[in-house]
Amino acid sequence: MYRGFMKLFKKQILMRRVIISLIPIILASIYFYGWRALTLLLIVSLFGILTEWIFQRKSKPPVSEAVIVTCILYTLTLPARTPYWIAVVGIIFGVIFGKEVFGGFGKNIFNPALVARAFVYISFPAELTSQWSTAANSFPGGLTSYLTENIDVVSTSTPMLLFRSTGEMTSYLDLFWGNVSGSLGETSAVLIILSAIYLLYTKTASWHILVSVIGGFTFLSLIFNIIGVQEIPDPLFGILSGGLLFGVIFMATEPISAPKTKEGKVFYGILIGFITVIIRGYALFAGGIMFAILIGNTFAPIIDESVKAYKKSRKTPRKVTA
Repeated sequence: MYRGFMKLFKKQILMRRVIISLIPIILASIYFYGWRALTLLLIVSLFGILTEWIFQRKSKPPVSEAVIVTCILYTLTLPARTPYWIAVVGIIFGVIFGKEVFGGFGKNIFNPALVARAFVYISFPAELTSQWSTAANSFPGGLTSYLTENIDVVSTSTPMLLFRSTGEMTSYLDLFWGNVSGSLGETSAVLIILSAIYLLYTKTASWHILVSVIGGFTFLSLIFNIIGVQEIPDPLFGILSGGLLFGVIFMATEPISAPKTKEGKVFYGILIGFITVIIRGYALFAGGIMFAILIGNTFAPIIDESVKAYKKSRKTPRKVTA
């Protein structure tokens, strides 16, 4: 039965490495917010896989392991209290309009998980921005509960929403360990960093993009801090909060929707870092990294073509006129 089930999936080594790197973050989401994190993940995965199977059922095998990664990443960007039906609508939309309309795996322009997240974020803002859960901070945490307690006041909201509302910054130590309210997989900086080390060691993720995003974000944040812009927090707080690390590691470095040239990856990363700072400071959206990556995806093909054209022009000898 197991072998028959696995025949449905196209074996993809890189995708399996990403899944392995996400296991500690999935376990942490259960610890911080309760077993609803797991049930939400299973339901989203069921409908995500089914959606791809419907479109690719004539292929052999019909489903890519990449869709599992898409389902996991999308779920981990959601609050623990996201209604099941909203999560399902989002993953169906993401798989169809972020992947299948372009021809399936390897042909998508945008990251499907981010397409799904952006869709539900814009379509259901109340459920995605105001229904948060407290994060457990002592053993056994959420391991003994279905869902941790609800948050209904701004003073205990997510770190970025709290900063935008009151100017107060959450403890760096809490941000590092992850016992703060937020989306399921975006709060624990230490686990995301460990995942990044694994992905970089196995050459699954591009260090050019990772370093460029962090560098661009830090540079522009420092500039705003120096000139006294109060809407922009210091770079360290910005990096540790708002899902920046999660977005950079698992979505910005996604090879299909990112540039392929080394120079293009660097420019792409800096662009995402800059846009994230601007969105966080001046737009309605507290995080910013999600929309910044989607904007970067839009320009990725143009960036690559520009790099190739520039290199070609440098190699073409100039005619010398008498």
